[in-house]
Amino acid sequence: MVKKPFIIVAIDGGAASGKSSTSLALGERFHLLHSDTGSYYRALTAEMMRLGVSPDDLAAVRAALGGLRLGTRVVDRSARIEISGRQPGGEIRSREVNDAVSHFAAIPELRTALLEFQRGQADVARKGGFRGLVMEGRDIGSVIFPDADVRFFLHADPKERERRRVRQGQHDRVAERDRIDSSRKTAPLSCSEGAISIDTTRLSIAEVTDAMAAVVDRAFGAS
Repeated sequence: MVKKPFIIVAIDGGAASGKSSTSLALGERFHLLHSDTGSYYRALTAEMMRLGVSPDDLAAVRAALGGLRLGTRVVDRSARIEISGRQPGGEIRSREVNDAVSHFAAIPELRTALLEFQRGQADVARKGGFRGLVMEGRDIGSVIFPDADVRFFLHADPKERERRRVRQGQHDRVAERDRIDSSRKTAPLSCSEGAISIDTTRLSIAEVTDAMAAVVDRAFGAS
């Protein structure tokens, strides 16, 4: 059996379903570059808000996107976005960005602007000597990497996900973001065909990670 030298792991799911915790754990366990695409959309949302651009003003959104340069800075095992040479900070986790990100993420032009950047993280991982890429988001297995070696879809009861956000000290309208993300015309949040669906409601992060790690380990050993 010939082991694969490089694999791509796609993890999709709604807010507080466990994507970040498990993808970070898998990245550490298998030496994969971690890519949090939600932070990319948050960063662009924060930038739009800084520029005074509304998601309802598509002409202004297009004009703003045309003036931005996207780059990657690898910090430890994470691929961080840079916008015109600047790395966004804690503002991307603010209440204002939380409330606005799904509205900006529903704009096709903004998603297109991030499409190749996200796919390019695989090359960043290869050049960085990582064994693979683990990318989390809402359309990774369906749009960004539909041919990923492993695709997961994590989900949990909305009330439990709300409780998780509260424990994290974050404000997040989980059900509302789910509604917007699932109903948008471009790349809606959904479990892609062939993805492994895991209900994390009553499972610990360790239990979910171990289950996912077993699949990833088999993918590395595939001939």
